[in-house]
Amino acid sequence: MSSWRKLAVAAIAAACIPAALGFAADKGPLRLGTTPTAAQVEGWAIAVRPDGQGLPAGSGSVKDGDELYANVCASCHGTFGEGVGRYPRIAGEGKLTGDRPEQTVQTYWPYATTLFDYINRAMPFPSPHVLPPDQVYAVTAYVLNLNSLVDDDFVADRNTLPKVKMPNREGFNWIDPRPDTHDAACMSNCRPAADVKVSQTAEGKTLTPRTTGPLDTAMPQ
Repeated sequence: MSSWRKLAVAAIAAACIPAALGFAADKGPLRLGTTPTAAQVEGWAIAVRPDGQGLPAGSGSVKDGDELYANVCASCHGTFGEGVGRYPRIAGEGKLTGDRPEQTVQTYWPYATTLFDYINRAMPFPSPHVLPPDQVYAVTAYVLNLNSLVDDDFVADRNTLPKVKMPNREGFNWIDPRPDTHDAACMSNCRPAADVKVSQTAEGKTLTPRTTGPLDTAMPQ
């Protein structure tokens, strides 16, 4: 293709793409896109915080969640939350200590609100984020009931769910211990570079796999 034809094609594409894709000619330095509406932002803002902020309007009872769980959840998580195949167990007392910790809703999850958040954004596994708020509330209530955390007549909503006290609420360390050094950054009167000595390295200790050679002998021996 000659140079002038390339330029012509590029000019036509530049003129057509904004119109075809709805790009605004007067928005931003690149003249792309449009300002999202409040309804569009609300559709993406689905995160629910531990204190319940972000929970939508609606409600669902344990009774409502019984049949719903059987239809959309039990095939993976089992009739009683025991787990099917390699899908996770979600109900039962269990324990977190030992060789095989049982991270069920009762033993592990710190907040009932984040249980709602996870179900809402990720379940059911084959087609996540398809359940309306009332059904998510119902499944959440039923799973909590399977774990003996709420009564049979419990109704989950934006007011009752944050009040459910989970057994492992105090079992998390919310302070990130990283980085593993506590030296303060030096901004003035720093130690002379000549005085800084490397006291230990991994060199010669076969801790790092080789990056070349046969794969079957690449790992440290």
